[in-house]
Amino acid sequence: MRIVVTVKQVPETGDVKMDEATGTLVREGCESIMNPLDLHAVEASLTLTKNHGGKITVISMGPPNAERALREALSMGCHNALLISGRAFAGSDTWATALALSQAVKRCGPFDLILCGEKATDGETGQVGPELAALLDIPLVTYVGRIVDVQKGKIIAERFLEDGREKIEADLPAVLTLVRAVNSPRLPTLRGKKAARAAEIPRLDESQLELNPGRVGVRGSPTRVEKIYTPQVTRTSRMVHATDKDKAQEAVEEYIAFLKEKGVLR
Repeated sequence: MRIVVTVKQVPETGDVKMDEATGTLVREGCESIMNPLDLHAVEASLTLTKNHGGKITVISMGPPNAERALREALSMGCHNALLISGRAFAGSDTWATALALSQAVKRCGPFDLILCGEKATDGETGQVGPELAALLDIPLVTYVGRIVDVQKGKIIAERFLEDGREKIEADLPAVLTLVRAVNSPRLPTLRGKKAARAAEIPRLDESQLELNPGRVGVRGSPTRVEKIYTPQVTRTSRMVHATDKDKAQEAVEEYIAFLKEKGVLR
């Protein structure tokens, strides 16, 4: 099987900051990691190639230090890596990102399967995988919690939904977005880390992908963040110190009255 895995380098969850003026993430000075859900896509690709043979190419779009996420995937056992990088891509929304990824996938040659994490922790949109399938005009299966079988140009996967599970058969090539329940990602080996450190990772810019600069980055992104702000929560409250039995009874009665006022009790 020829598998492509898309990964993203994201800020540690506790380090996420937003620029209120531009509506974009502030990445400078933040500790970065591979998007946790993408680790499950990497693991799934390794399991598939172990069972069916093949090669795995992992692709990311980001600044030069996004190589760290790619090298982590290589250290786990992926075979090749490719980085889409350049100033023209800065500020890309999900559509512009998917467009760049689709061009990179085409450059990788024929493929059987594209695996993506369900979503990224910095944006929480879950849109890149579906948009990638649309741009490549191939089948899409989302929320995959189990890959059942691959045979004769088809893949059977089980979707994990809120109200149950759904088994889907799709023609290959296809795009699958995977949820956390699909597997437990392995840890890199020492040999894998050494190989990843020495690996050469090609970089592609917008000219090599034959993309018009007006279709990537902020200029090529139809999504607009109009305003970012921190909600101000104001509360008026009254505190009753239950220092004795009478005060305790007063507190209980006041609490019951409050619940009735809000319609919680009748």
